[in-house]
Amino acid sequence: MKKLIDMITEIVERGFADCGYEGSLGKVTLSNRPDLCEYQCNGAMAGAKLYKKAPIRIANDVVGKLSGNEVFEEVTAVNPGFINMKLSGAFLADYLERMRSGERLGISPAEKPETIVIDYGGPNVAKPLHVGHLRSAIIGESMKRLFRFLGHKVIGDVHLGDWGLQMGLIIEELRERQPELPYFKEDYEGEYPEEAPFTIGELEEIYPAASAKSKKDAGFAEKAHDATFKLQNGNRGYLALWNHILNVSVSDLKKNYEKLGVTFDIWKKESDVQGYIPDMVERMKAEGFAHESQGALVVDVAEETDSKEVPPCILLKSDGATLYSTTDLATLVEREKLFAPDRILYVVDKRQSLHFTQVFRCAKKTGIVRPEVKLCFLGFGTMNGKDGKPFKTRDGGIMRLEYLIREISEAVYGKIMENKSMEEADAKETAKMIGLAALKYGDLSNQAAKDYVFDVERFISFEGDTGPYILYTIVRIKSIQAKYETLTDRHAGEGRILPAASESEKALQLLVSRVQDALLSAFCEQAPHKLCQYVYALSNAFNRFYHETKIMAEEDKERQAAYIRLLGLVRQVLETCIDILGFEAPDRM
Repeated sequence: MKKLIDMITEIVERGFADCGYEGSLGKVTLSNRPDLCEYQCNGAMAGAKLYKKAPIRIANDVVGKLSGNEVFEEVTAVNPGFINMKLSGAFLADYLERMRSGERLGISPAEKPETIVIDYGGPNVAKPLHVGHLRSAIIGESMKRLFRFLGHKVIGDVHLGDWGLQMGLIIEELRERQPELPYFKEDYEGEYPEEAPFTIGELEEIYPAASAKSKKDAGFAEKAHDATFKLQNGNRGYLALWNHILNVSVSDLKKNYEKLGVTFDIWKKESDVQGYIPDMVERMKAEGFAHESQGALVVDVAEETDSKEVPPCILLKSDGATLYSTTDLATLVEREKLFAPDRILYVVDKRQSLHFTQVFRCAKKTGIVRPEVKLCFLGFGTMNGKDGKPFKTRDGGIMRLEYLIREISEAVYGKIMENKSMEEADAKETAKMIGLAALKYGDLSNQAAKDYVFDVERFISFEGDTGPYILYTIVRIKSIQAKYETLTDRHAGEGRILPAASESEKALQLLVSRVQDALLSAFCEQAPHKLCQYVYALSNAFNRFYHETKIMAEEDKERQAAYIRLLGLVRQVLETCIDILGFEAPDRM
Protein backbone atom coordinates (compact mmCIF):
# COMPACT_ATOMS: atom_id res chain seq x y z
CA MET A 1 0.00 0.00 0.00
CA LYS A 2 1.46 3.33 -1.06
CA LYS A 3 2.13 6.16 1.34
CA LEU A 4 -0.66 8.72 1.23
CA ILE A 5 1.71 11.53 0.29
CA ASP A 6 3.05 9.47 -2.63
CA MET A 7 -0.47 8.93 -3.93
CA ILE A 8 -1.18 12.67 -3.75
CA THR A 9 2.15 13.47 -5.43
CA GLU A 10 1.33 11.18 -8.36
CA ILE A 11 -1.97 13.00 -8.90
CA VAL A 12 -0.36 16.45 -8.76
CA GLU A 13 2.49 15.35 -11.05
CA ARG A 14 -0.10 14.25 -13.60
CA GLY A 15 -1.75 17.63 -13.21
CA PHE A 16 1.50 19.39 -14.09
CA ALA A 17 2.14 17.03 -17.01
CA ASP A 18 -1.41 17.49 -18.37
CA CYS A 19 -0.77 21.23 -18.44
CA GLY A 20 2.40 20.73 -20.48
CA TYR A 21 4.80 21.21 -17.57
CA GLU A 22 7.49 18.89 -16.20
CA GLY A 23 5.71 16.30 -14.05
CA SER A 24 8.47 16.22 -11.42
CA LEU A 25 7.44 19.77 -10.42
CA GLY A 26 4.42 18.19 -8.71
CA LYS A 27 6.24 17.00 -5.60
CA VAL A 28 3.91 17.33 -2.59
CA THR A 29 4.96 18.02 1.00
CA LEU A 30 3.18 18.33 4.32
CA SER A 31 1.95 21.87 4.77
CA ASN A 32 4.10 24.15 6.90
CA ARG A 33 0.91 26.11 7.57
CA PRO A 34 -1.56 23.48 8.79
CA ASP A 35 -3.99 26.28 9.64
CA LEU A 36 -4.32 26.97 5.90
CA CYS A 37 -4.05 23.52 4.31
CA GLU A 38 -2.95 19.91 4.85
CA TYR A 39 -0.57 19.45 1.91
CA GLN A 40 1.19 21.83 -0.42
CA CYS A 41 3.17 21.91 -3.66
CA ASN A 42 5.71 24.61 -4.48
CA GLY A 43 6.59 23.30 -7.95
CA ALA A 44 5.15 26.33 -9.74
CA MET A 45 7.88 28.48 -8.16
CA ALA A 46 10.60 26.31 -9.73
CA GLY A 47 8.65 26.12 -13.00
CA ALA A 48 8.55 29.90 -13.36
CA LYS A 49 12.22 30.07 -14.40
CA LEU A 50 11.96 26.99 -16.57
CA TYR A 51 8.92 28.21 -18.54
CA LYS A 52 9.44 32.00 -18.24
CA LYS A 53 5.98 32.31 -16.75
CA ALA A 54 4.59 33.81 -13.53
CA PRO A 55 4.36 31.07 -10.89
CA ILE A 56 0.77 31.97 -9.99
CA ARG A 57 -0.26 31.36 -13.61
CA ILE A 58 1.36 27.91 -13.54
CA ALA A 59 -0.30 27.18 -10.19
CA ASN A 60 -3.69 28.25 -11.53
CA ASP A 61 -3.25 26.02 -14.60
CA VAL A 62 -2.55 22.99 -12.41
CA VAL A 63 -5.33 23.75 -9.93
CA GLY A 64 -7.72 23.86 -12.90
CA LYS A 65 -6.73 20.28 -13.75
CA LEU A 66 -6.97 19.08 -10.15
CA SER A 67 -10.34 20.68 -9.35
CA GLY A 68 -13.04 18.06 -9.20
CA ASN A 69 -10.65 15.23 -8.32
CA GLU A 70 -12.33 13.08 -5.66
CA VAL A 71 -9.12 12.99 -3.61
CA PHE A 72 -9.40 16.67 -2.73
CA GLU A 73 -11.93 18.62 -0.73
CA GLU A 74 -10.22 21.84 -1.74
CA VAL A 75 -7.33 22.85 -4.04
CA THR A 76 -6.31 26.50 -4.33
CA ALA A 77 -3.54 28.55 -5.90
CA VAL A 78 -2.09 31.19 -3.57
CA ASN A 79 0.30 34.01 -4.43
CA PRO A 80 3.07 33.97 -5.38
CA GLY A 81 2.47 30.41 -6.68
CA PHE A 82 1.74 27.90 -3.95
CA ILE A 83 -0.76 25.09 -4.45
CA ASN A 84 -2.64 24.34 -1.22
CA MET A 85 -4.63 21.13 -0.75
CA LYS A 86 -7.11 19.66 1.70
CA LEU A 87 -8.05 16.01 1.38
CA SER A 88 -11.55 14.74 0.86
CA GLY A 89 -12.96 13.22 4.04
CA ALA A 90 -14.30 10.24 2.10
CA PHE A 91 -10.94 9.56 0.44
CA LEU A 92 -9.09 9.76 3.78
CA ALA A 93 -11.61 7.50 5.54
CA ASP A 94 -11.28 4.95 2.73
CA TYR A 95 -7.48 5.03 3.04
CA LEU A 96 -7.74 4.38 6.79
CA GLU A 97 -10.13 1.49 6.17
CA ARG A 98 -7.57 -0.11 3.88
CA MET A 99 -4.90 0.40 6.55
CA ARG A 100 -7.15 -1.18 9.17
CA SER A 101 -8.07 -4.21 7.10
CA GLY A 102 -4.62 -4.80 5.63
CA GLU A 103 -1.78 -6.72 7.19
CA ARG A 104 0.84 -4.67 9.07
CA LEU A 105 -1.28 -1.49 8.74
CA GLY A 106 -1.17 -1.89 4.97
CA ILE A 107 2.58 -1.30 4.93
CA SER A 108 4.24 -3.43 2.28
CA PRO A 109 7.60 -5.03 3.07
CA ALA A 110 10.68 -3.47 1.46
CA GLU A 111 10.86 -4.14 -2.28
CA LYS A 112 14.56 -4.88 -2.00
CA PRO A 113 15.07 -6.30 1.50
CA GLU A 114 18.56 -5.90 2.91
CA THR A 115 20.55 -8.26 5.09
CA ILE A 116 21.56 -6.06 8.02
CA VAL A 117 23.89 -6.84 10.91
CA ILE A 118 23.45 -4.62 13.96
CA ASP A 119 26.34 -4.50 16.44
CA TYR A 120 24.92 -3.34 19.77
CA GLY A 121 25.43 -4.20 23.40
CA GLY A 122 29.20 -4.65 23.49
CA PRO A 123 29.67 -5.54 27.17
CA ASN A 124 32.87 -7.09 28.50
CA VAL A 125 32.47 -10.45 30.19
CA ALA A 126 33.11 -10.65 33.94
CA LYS A 127 31.65 -7.18 34.42
CA PRO A 128 28.03 -6.37 35.31
CA LEU A 129 25.84 -4.41 32.93
CA HIS A 130 25.75 -0.78 34.05
CA VAL A 131 24.06 2.43 32.88
CA GLY A 132 26.82 2.91 30.31
CA HIS A 133 25.41 -0.09 28.42
CA LEU A 134 21.85 1.25 28.42
CA ARG A 135 21.82 3.42 25.31
CA SER A 136 23.51 0.93 23.01
CA ALA A 137 21.07 -1.80 24.06
CA ILE A 138 17.90 0.30 23.84
CA ILE A 139 18.75 2.11 20.60
CA GLY A 140 20.10 -1.04 18.95
CA GLU A 141 17.02 -3.08 19.91
CA SER A 142 14.66 -0.44 18.51
CA MET A 143 16.59 -0.26 15.23
CA LYS A 144 16.59 -4.07 14.95
CA ARG A 145 12.81 -4.19 15.44
CA LEU A 146 12.24 -1.32 13.01
CA PHE A 147 14.37 -2.87 10.25
CA ARG A 148 12.67 -6.20 10.77
CA PHE A 149 9.16 -4.69 10.68
CA LEU A 150 9.97 -3.05 7.36
CA GLY A 151 10.87 -6.43 5.88
CA HIS A 152 14.64 -6.60 6.17
CA LYS A 153 16.61 -9.61 7.37
CA VAL A 154 18.33 -8.53 10.58
CA ILE A 155 21.05 -10.18 12.66
CA GLY A 156 21.54 -8.57 16.06
CA ASP A 157 24.99 -9.27 17.57
CA VAL A 158 25.94 -8.55 21.18
CA HIS A 159 29.69 -8.60 20.28
CA LEU A 160 31.18 -9.51 23.67
CA GLY A 161 34.60 -8.36 24.81
CA ASP A 162 36.25 -11.56 26.04
CA TRP A 163 39.84 -11.67 24.78
CA GLY A 164 41.69 -8.73 26.19
CA LEU A 165 43.79 -7.92 29.24
CA GLN A 166 40.78 -8.23 31.57
CA MET A 167 41.00 -12.00 31.13
CA GLY A 168 44.64 -12.05 32.19
CA LEU A 169 43.86 -9.83 35.19
CA ILE A 170 41.08 -12.16 36.37
CA ILE A 171 43.18 -15.29 35.86
CA GLU A 172 46.17 -13.87 37.73
CA GLU A 173 44.03 -12.56 40.60
CA LEU A 174 42.36 -15.96 40.88
CA ARG A 175 45.79 -17.66 40.85
CA GLU A 176 46.92 -15.54 43.80
CA ARG A 177 43.73 -16.26 45.74
CA GLN A 178 43.44 -19.98 44.97
CA PRO A 179 46.84 -21.26 43.78
CA GLU A 180 45.80 -24.84 44.53
CA LEU A 181 43.29 -24.91 41.67
CA PRO A 182 44.24 -27.42 38.92
CA TYR A 183 44.10 -24.73 36.22
CA PHE A 184 47.44 -23.36 37.43
CA LYS A 185 49.32 -26.69 37.53
CA GLU A 186 51.45 -27.03 34.42
CA ASP A 187 51.71 -30.82 34.70
CA TYR A 188 47.96 -31.35 35.23
CA GLU A 189 46.58 -33.77 32.62
CA GLY A 190 43.15 -34.64 34.02
CA GLU A 191 39.73 -33.20 33.24
CA TYR A 192 39.00 -29.80 34.71
CA PRO A 193 35.92 -29.32 36.92
CA GLU A 194 32.63 -28.67 35.14
CA GLU A 195 31.57 -26.15 37.75
CA ALA A 196 33.26 -22.74 37.85
CA PRO A 197 35.39 -21.99 40.93
CA PHE A 198 33.49 -18.70 41.41
CA THR A 199 29.97 -17.27 41.34
CA ILE A 200 28.93 -14.28 39.25
CA GLY A 201 29.05 -12.14 42.39
CA GLU A 202 32.62 -13.25 43.17
CA LEU A 203 33.67 -12.79 39.54
CA GLU A 204 32.35 -9.24 39.48
CA GLU A 205 34.41 -8.47 42.60
CA ILE A 206 37.58 -10.13 41.26
CA TYR A 207 37.94 -7.98 38.15
CA PRO A 208 37.87 -4.48 39.76
CA ALA A 209 40.19 -5.74 42.51
CA ALA A 210 42.66 -7.05 39.95
CA SER A 211 42.41 -3.92 37.83
CA ALA A 212 43.12 -1.67 40.82
CA LYS A 213 46.04 -3.88 41.88
CA SER A 214 47.64 -3.77 38.42
CA LYS A 215 47.79 0.03 38.56
CA LYS A 216 49.76 -0.04 41.79
CA ASP A 217 51.77 -3.24 41.45
CA ALA A 218 53.97 -3.41 38.32
CA GLY A 219 54.86 -7.03 39.05
CA PHE A 220 51.23 -8.08 39.17
CA ALA A 221 50.52 -6.13 35.96
CA GLU A 222 53.36 -7.97 34.21
CA LYS A 223 52.02 -11.35 35.38
CA ALA A 224 48.54 -10.40 34.12
CA HIS A 225 50.00 -9.55 30.69
CA ASP A 226 51.81 -12.89 30.72
CA ALA A 227 48.57 -14.71 31.63
CA THR A 228 46.80 -12.95 28.73
CA PHE A 229 49.58 -14.03 26.37
CA LYS A 230 49.37 -17.64 27.58
CA LEU A 231 45.58 -17.68 27.24
CA GLN A 232 45.73 -16.32 23.70
CA ASN A 233 48.35 -18.90 22.81
CA GLY A 234 46.32 -21.87 24.00
CA ASN A 235 47.30 -22.58 27.62
CA ARG A 236 45.00 -25.48 28.49
CA GLY A 237 44.22 -24.48 32.08
CA TYR A 238 43.71 -20.82 31.23
CA LEU A 239 41.36 -21.74 28.38
CA ALA A 240 39.30 -23.82 30.80
CA LEU A 241 39.09 -20.87 33.19
CA TRP A 242 38.19 -18.57 30.33
CA ASN A 243 35.31 -20.90 29.43
CA HIS A 244 34.09 -20.76 33.04
CA ILE A 245 34.25 -16.96 32.95
CA LEU A 246 32.25 -16.92 29.70
CA ASN A 247 29.57 -19.33 30.88
CA VAL A 248 28.99 -17.58 34.19
CA SER A 249 29.04 -14.10 32.64
CA VAL A 250 26.87 -14.81 29.61
CA SER A 251 24.22 -16.48 31.75
CA ASP A 252 24.03 -13.35 33.92
CA LEU A 253 24.12 -11.00 30.92
CA LYS A 254 21.22 -12.81 29.26
CA LYS A 255 19.17 -12.54 32.45
CA ASN A 256 19.76 -8.79 32.72
CA TYR A 257 19.22 -8.06 29.03
CA GLU A 258 15.95 -9.98 29.35
CA LYS A 259 14.84 -7.61 32.12
CA LEU A 260 15.51 -4.76 29.72
CA GLY A 261 13.51 -6.46 26.96
CA VAL A 262 16.57 -6.75 24.73
CA THR A 263 17.52 -9.88 22.78
CA PHE A 264 20.30 -10.81 20.38
CA ASP A 265 20.24 -13.24 17.49
CA ILE A 266 23.89 -14.20 17.95
CA TRP A 267 26.28 -13.96 20.89
CA LYS A 268 29.56 -13.50 19.05
CA LYS A 269 32.80 -12.68 20.87
CA GLU A 270 36.13 -11.07 20.12
CA SER A 271 37.75 -14.47 20.54
CA ASP A 272 35.65 -15.87 17.68
CA VAL A 273 37.60 -13.85 15.11
CA GLN A 274 41.17 -14.41 16.32
CA GLY A 275 41.68 -17.10 13.70
CA TYR A 276 41.00 -14.64 10.88
CA ILE A 277 43.68 -12.17 11.97
CA PRO A 278 46.92 -13.81 10.69
CA ASP A 279 45.65 -14.31 7.12
CA MET A 280 44.04 -10.87 7.08
CA VAL A 281 47.27 -9.17 8.16
CA GLU A 282 49.42 -11.16 5.73
CA ARG A 283 47.12 -10.33 2.84
CA MET A 284 47.25 -6.61 3.64
CA LYS A 285 51.03 -6.77 3.72
CA ALA A 286 51.29 -8.79 0.50
CA GLU A 287 48.93 -6.46 -1.39
CA GLY A 288 50.81 -3.35 -0.26
CA PHE A 289 48.14 -1.89 1.98
CA ALA A 290 50.00 -2.36 5.27
CA HIS A 291 53.38 -0.86 6.05
CA GLU A 292 55.56 -0.31 9.10
CA SER A 293 55.43 3.03 10.92
CA GLN A 294 57.37 3.62 14.15
CA GLY A 295 57.53 -0.14 14.64
CA ALA A 296 53.76 -0.68 14.25
CA LEU A 297 52.00 -2.18 11.23
CA VAL A 298 49.49 0.34 9.85
CA VAL A 299 47.20 1.10 6.91
CA ASP A 300 46.92 4.72 5.77
CA VAL A 301 43.28 5.82 5.64
CA ALA A 302 43.54 9.61 5.34
CA GLU A 303 41.75 11.21 2.36
CA GLU A 304 42.44 14.48 0.56
CA THR A 305 39.04 15.88 1.49
CA ASP A 306 39.59 15.42 5.25
CA SER A 307 39.20 18.63 7.20
CA LYS A 308 40.72 17.01 10.30
CA GLU A 309 43.63 14.62 10.65
CA VAL A 310 42.68 10.95 10.37
CA PRO A 311 45.60 8.86 11.66
CA PRO A 312 46.53 5.49 10.11
CA CYS A 313 44.60 2.41 11.20
CA ILE A 314 46.91 0.32 13.37
CA LEU A 315 46.83 -3.44 12.74
CA LEU A 316 49.64 -4.56 15.05
CA LYS A 317 51.54 -2.71 17.76
CA SER A 318 55.36 -2.73 17.76
CA ASP A 319 55.35 -5.82 20.01
CA GLY A 320 53.02 -7.65 17.61
CA ALA A 321 49.96 -7.27 19.85
CA THR A 322 46.54 -6.68 18.28
CA LEU A 323 44.18 -3.81 19.08
CA TYR A 324 40.44 -3.15 18.89
CA SER A 325 40.93 -2.01 15.29
CA THR A 326 42.44 -5.42 14.42
CA THR A 327 39.59 -7.28 16.06
CA ASP A 328 36.93 -5.06 14.49
CA LEU A 329 38.41 -5.61 11.03
CA ALA A 330 38.56 -9.37 11.60
CA THR A 331 34.93 -9.24 12.74
CA LEU A 332 34.05 -7.67 9.40
CA VAL A 333 35.89 -10.54 7.68
CA GLU A 334 33.75 -13.02 9.61
CA ARG A 335 30.47 -11.15 9.01
CA GLU A 336 31.18 -11.00 5.29
CA LYS A 337 31.84 -14.75 5.30
CA LEU A 338 28.82 -15.74 7.42
CA PHE A 339 26.15 -13.28 6.32
CA ALA A 340 27.31 -11.28 3.23
CA PRO A 341 25.41 -8.30 4.65
CA ASP A 342 24.22 -5.29 2.68
CA ARG A 343 24.55 -3.06 5.72
CA ILE A 344 26.32 -3.21 9.08
CA LEU A 345 25.19 -0.78 11.75
CA TYR A 346 27.30 -0.08 14.84
CA VAL A 347 25.39 1.43 17.78
CA VAL A 348 28.26 2.79 19.84
CA ASP A 349 29.29 5.76 22.00
CA LYS A 350 29.81 8.75 19.70
CA ARG A 351 33.29 9.25 21.19
CA GLN A 352 34.38 6.22 19.13
CA SER A 353 33.60 8.02 15.88
CA LEU A 354 37.25 8.38 14.81
CA HIS A 355 37.97 4.72 15.54
CA PHE A 356 35.14 3.56 13.29
CA THR A 357 36.07 6.05 10.57
CA GLN A 358 39.50 4.40 10.50
CA VAL A 359 38.08 0.86 10.58
CA PHE A 360 35.45 1.54 7.88
CA ARG A 361 37.96 3.18 5.53
CA CYS A 362 40.48 0.40 6.07
CA ALA A 363 37.84 -2.27 5.40
CA LYS A 364 36.77 -0.57 2.15
CA LYS A 365 40.31 0.20 0.97
CA THR A 366 41.58 -3.33 1.54
CA GLY A 367 38.52 -5.10 0.18
CA ILE A 368 37.49 -6.75 3.46
CA VAL A 369 33.92 -5.76 2.58
CA ARG A 370 32.43 -5.32 -0.88
CA PRO A 371 32.26 -1.75 -2.21
CA GLU A 372 28.46 -1.67 -2.03
CA VAL A 373 28.25 -2.68 1.65
CA LYS A 374 27.00 0.19 3.82
CA LEU A 375 29.08 0.58 6.98
CA CYS A 376 27.07 2.80 9.32
CA PHE A 377 27.90 4.39 12.67
CA LEU A 378 25.08 5.41 15.00
CA GLY A 379 26.93 7.26 17.75
CA PHE A 380 25.09 8.14 20.93
CA GLY A 381 25.70 10.66 23.69
CA THR A 382 25.85 10.07 27.43
CA MET A 383 23.05 9.70 29.94
CA ASN A 384 23.73 12.32 32.60
CA GLY A 385 22.49 13.06 36.09
CA LYS A 386 20.77 16.31 37.05
CA ASP A 387 24.22 17.81 37.61
CA GLY A 388 24.93 17.41 33.90
CA LYS A 389 27.66 14.84 34.50
CA PRO A 390 27.58 11.12 33.56
CA PHE A 391 24.99 9.34 35.69
CA LYS A 392 26.35 7.93 38.96
CA THR A 393 25.04 6.29 42.12
CA ARG A 394 24.70 8.36 45.30
CA ASP A 395 28.15 7.20 46.42
CA GLY A 396 29.71 8.19 43.09
CA GLY A 397 29.95 4.73 41.51
CA ILE A 398 28.59 3.54 38.17
CA MET A 399 25.07 2.20 38.71
CA ARG A 400 24.30 -1.37 37.68
CA LEU A 401 21.61 -1.54 35.04
CA GLU A 402 19.41 -3.88 37.06
CA TYR A 403 19.44 -1.38 39.95
CA LEU A 404 18.39 1.43 37.60
CA ILE A 405 15.49 -0.66 36.26
CA ARG A 406 14.47 -1.51 39.82
CA GLU A 407 14.66 2.13 40.93
CA ILE A 408 12.40 3.43 38.19
CA SER A 409 9.92 0.53 38.63
CA GLU A 410 9.72 1.20 42.38
CA ALA A 411 9.07 4.89 41.72
CA VAL A 412 6.18 3.98 39.42
CA TYR A 413 4.88 1.44 41.95
CA GLY A 414 4.80 4.15 44.63
CA LYS A 415 2.81 6.38 42.30
CA ILE A 416 0.29 3.63 41.54
CA MET A 417 -0.20 2.78 45.21
CA GLU A 418 -0.78 6.46 46.03
CA ASN A 419 -3.82 6.32 43.77
CA LYS A 420 -4.87 2.94 45.23
CA SER A 421 -6.17 1.92 41.83
CA MET A 422 -5.23 -1.77 41.91
CA GLU A 423 -4.13 -4.67 44.10
CA GLU A 424 -0.50 -4.81 45.25
CA ALA A 425 0.50 -7.81 43.09
CA ASP A 426 -1.08 -6.28 39.97
CA ALA A 427 0.50 -2.93 40.80
CA LYS A 428 3.99 -4.47 40.89
CA GLU A 429 3.62 -6.10 37.47
CA THR A 430 2.10 -2.96 35.99
CA ALA A 431 4.88 -0.85 37.52
CA LYS A 432 7.49 -2.99 35.76
CA MET A 433 5.82 -2.39 32.38
CA ILE A 434 5.38 1.34 32.96
CA GLY A 435 8.89 1.68 34.41
CA LEU A 436 10.45 0.01 31.38
CA ALA A 437 8.42 2.23 29.05
CA ALA A 438 9.48 5.31 31.01
CA LEU A 439 13.13 4.29 30.84
CA LYS A 440 13.15 3.39 27.14
CA TYR A 441 11.01 6.26 25.91
CA GLY A 442 12.98 8.71 28.06
CA ASP A 443 16.12 7.57 26.24
CA LEU A 444 14.78 7.05 22.71
CA SER A 445 12.84 10.32 22.55
CA ASN A 446 16.16 12.16 22.60
CA GLN A 447 18.23 12.46 19.45
CA ALA A 448 20.75 9.65 19.81
CA ALA A 449 23.87 11.81 19.34
CA LYS A 450 22.87 14.22 22.10
CA ASP A 451 23.55 13.85 25.80
CA TYR A 452 20.45 13.91 27.99
CA VAL A 453 19.55 14.24 31.66
CA PHE A 454 18.08 11.20 33.38
CA ASP A 455 15.26 12.51 35.58
CA VAL A 456 13.13 9.80 37.19
CA GLU A 457 10.32 12.15 38.20
CA ARG A 458 10.00 13.60 34.71
CA PHE A 459 10.30 10.21 33.00
CA ILE A 460 7.52 8.59 35.07
CA SER A 461 5.11 11.52 34.73
CA PHE A 462 1.74 10.62 33.19
CA GLU A 463 1.70 14.00 31.46
CA GLY A 464 3.87 15.44 28.71
CA ASP A 465 6.29 13.74 26.33
CA THR A 466 6.85 10.57 28.38
CA GLY A 467 6.44 6.83 28.09
CA PRO A 468 3.66 6.65 30.73
CA TYR A 469 1.66 9.30 28.83
CA ILE A 470 1.81 7.17 25.69
CA LEU A 471 0.76 4.07 27.67
CA TYR A 472 -2.06 5.98 29.37
CA THR A 473 -3.40 6.94 25.94
CA ILE A 474 -3.47 3.29 24.86
CA VAL A 475 -5.08 2.21 28.14
CA ARG A 476 -7.74 4.91 27.67
CA ILE A 477 -8.56 3.53 24.21
CA LYS A 478 -8.76 -0.02 25.61
CA SER A 479 -11.17 1.21 28.28
CA ILE A 480 -13.44 2.92 25.74
CA GLN A 481 -13.47 -0.20 23.53
CA ALA A 482 -14.35 -2.44 26.51
CA LYS A 483 -17.12 -0.06 27.61
CA TYR A 484 -18.56 0.08 24.09
CA GLU A 485 -18.69 -3.71 23.80
CA THR A 486 -20.26 -4.01 27.26
CA LEU A 487 -22.95 -1.34 26.88
CA THR A 488 -24.05 -2.05 23.31
CA ASP A 489 -25.08 -5.02 21.22
CA ARG A 490 -22.60 -3.95 18.58
CA HIS A 491 -18.95 -4.75 18.31
CA ALA A 492 -16.00 -2.59 17.35
CA GLY A 493 -15.41 -4.73 14.27
CA GLU A 494 -18.65 -3.56 12.60
CA GLY A 495 -19.25 -0.49 10.49
CA ARG A 496 -16.72 1.66 8.66
CA ILE A 497 -14.54 4.64 9.45
CA LEU A 498 -16.54 7.64 8.25
CA PRO A 499 -15.40 11.02 6.94
CA ALA A 500 -14.41 13.19 9.88
CA ALA A 501 -17.22 15.08 11.61
CA SER A 502 -14.94 17.61 13.32
CA GLU A 503 -11.60 19.33 12.90
CA SER A 504 -10.05 17.29 15.73
CA GLU A 505 -11.22 14.03 14.15
CA LYS A 506 -9.78 15.06 10.77
CA ALA A 507 -6.45 15.94 12.44
CA LEU A 508 -6.42 12.53 14.14
CA GLN A 509 -7.21 10.72 10.89
CA LEU A 510 -4.45 12.57 9.04
CA LEU A 511 -1.87 11.66 11.69
CA VAL A 512 -2.91 7.99 11.71
CA SER A 513 -2.46 7.90 7.93
CA ARG A 514 1.17 9.03 8.28
CA VAL A 515 2.53 6.10 10.31
CA GLN A 516 4.38 4.70 7.29
CA ASP A 517 6.08 8.06 6.75
CA ALA A 518 7.21 8.08 10.39
CA LEU A 519 8.58 4.54 10.21
CA LEU A 520 10.46 5.16 6.97
CA SER A 521 11.84 8.46 8.27
CA ALA A 522 13.18 6.69 11.39
CA PHE A 523 14.66 3.99 9.13
CA CYS A 524 16.33 6.31 6.61
CA GLU A 525 17.79 8.58 9.28
CA GLN A 526 18.54 5.77 11.76
CA ALA A 527 16.66 7.92 14.26
CA PRO A 528 14.28 6.25 16.72
CA HIS A 529 13.48 9.69 18.19
CA LYS A 530 11.57 10.39 14.95
CA LEU A 531 9.22 7.54 15.78
CA CYS A 532 8.85 8.85 19.35
CA GLN A 533 7.88 12.27 17.96
CA TYR A 534 5.20 10.64 15.84
CA VAL A 535 3.83 8.54 18.73
CA TYR A 536 3.63 11.61 20.97
CA ALA A 537 1.91 13.70 18.28
CA LEU A 538 -0.60 10.90 17.63
CA SER A 539 -1.32 10.54 21.36
CA ASN A 540 -1.92 14.28 21.63
CA ALA A 541 -4.22 14.23 18.59
CA PHE A 542 -6.22 11.34 20.05
CA ASN A 543 -6.57 12.96 23.48
CA ARG A 544 -7.74 16.22 21.90
CA PHE A 545 -10.33 14.30 19.87
CA TYR A 546 -11.39 12.35 22.97
CA HIS A 547 -11.92 15.49 25.07
CA GLU A 548 -13.91 17.20 22.29
CA THR A 549 -16.06 14.21 21.31
CA LYS A 550 -18.78 12.49 23.33
CA ILE A 551 -18.04 9.02 22.01
CA MET A 552 -20.18 6.96 24.38
CA ALA A 553 -23.00 9.54 24.38
CA GLU A 554 -23.19 9.70 20.58
CA GLU A 555 -26.79 8.99 19.54
CA ASP A 556 -26.00 8.21 15.90
CA LYS A 557 -25.04 4.56 16.22
CA GLU A 558 -23.35 4.44 12.82
CA ARG A 559 -21.22 7.45 13.75
CA GLN A 560 -20.45 5.94 17.17
CA ALA A 561 -19.35 2.66 15.57
CA ALA A 562 -17.12 4.66 13.20
CA TYR A 563 -15.52 6.39 16.18
CA ILE A 564 -14.79 3.02 17.78
CA ARG A 565 -13.42 1.73 14.48
CA LEU A 566 -11.07 4.74 14.28
CA LEU A 567 -9.99 4.25 17.90
CA GLY A 568 -9.14 0.64 17.14
CA LEU A 569 -6.86 1.76 14.30
CA VAL A 570 -5.22 4.41 16.50
CA ARG A 571 -4.56 1.76 19.13
CA GLN A 572 -3.15 -0.63 16.52
CA VAL A 573 -0.78 2.08 15.23
CA LEU A 574 0.35 3.07 18.73
CA GLU A 575 0.88 -0.54 19.83
CA THR A 576 2.84 -1.30 16.66
CA CYS A 577 5.08 1.72 17.24
CA ILE A 578 5.77 1.07 20.92
CA ASP A 579 6.52 -2.58 20.15
CA ILE A 580 9.18 -1.33 17.73
CA LEU A 581 10.47 1.00 20.46
CA GLY A 582 10.67 -2.02 22.76
CA PHE A 583 7.88 -1.77 25.32
CA GLU A 584 4.17 -2.58 25.73
CA ALA A 585 1.08 -1.18 27.41
CA PRO A 586 -0.73 -2.73 30.40
CA ASP A 587 -4.50 -3.19 30.46
CA ARG A 588 -4.92 -0.80 33.38
CA MET A 589 -3.05 2.12 34.88
